Amino acid sequence: MIQLKHVTKEYQIGDDVIKALDDITLDIQAGEFIAIMGVSGSGKSTLLNILGCMDRPSSGEYFLDGVSVNRLNDRELSRIRNRKVTFVFQHFALMEKYTAYENIELPLLQRRLSRSERRKTIIQAASQLGIEDQLSKLPKQMSGGQQQRAAIARALASGAEILLADEPTGALDRKTGETLMSIFHELNQQGKTIIIVTHDPMVAQYASRTIYLSDGRIDQYAV
Repeated sequence: MIQLKHVTKEYQIGDDVIKALDDITLDIQAGEFIAIMGVSGSGKSTLLNILGCMDRPSSGEYFLDGVSVNRLNDRELSRIRNRKVTFVFQHFALMEKYTAYENIELPLLQRRLSRSERRKTIIQAASQLGIEDQLSKLPKQMSGGQQQRAAIARALASGAEILLADEPTGALDRKTGETLMSIFHELNQQGKTIIIVTHDPMVAQYASRTIYLSDGRIDQYAV
């Protein structure tokens, strides 16, 4: 499903060139549950952004379902982000002035769906996450765990096959974080490909495979 070939990502900062990723070669199969670990600055979030088509490699190639992402234009990348790949962020990224219902609806507004079709999709996703009774609330009226569930429901409503999460439990207490990881595990069992960036060994233990980054490279010796 995902194939990176010698991917490098560099940033120009003044006169200096920072190499955030250095010769990353990686295959991820459909239905895998992957954890990406490493110290701060190791390249984890940069890798996730490239996998999610939010950024492009400086060199190397990224294939998604056999298609070279490098050759896609901005419109085609936007379509991938709306249909194939979706993000869940540490701080939920919910629109504060929108209700949970309206937040979950956001990825559906770019499609030619009727209002009733959107409503059916939203309620189904909310019910799967156990927040159907929270749909009329604003984010500030919800607990952290409920907000994160709304963010995951939004990701599910998109219908994307690949769910990317950047430190999804970082803003949650331990018990809520464990509950959230059980939800990710269940979604993976249902066929979703899940890739999570984390510092937390508790989170990584839910994954079927852990990839360790060090200075922008895959650490082949980390265990």
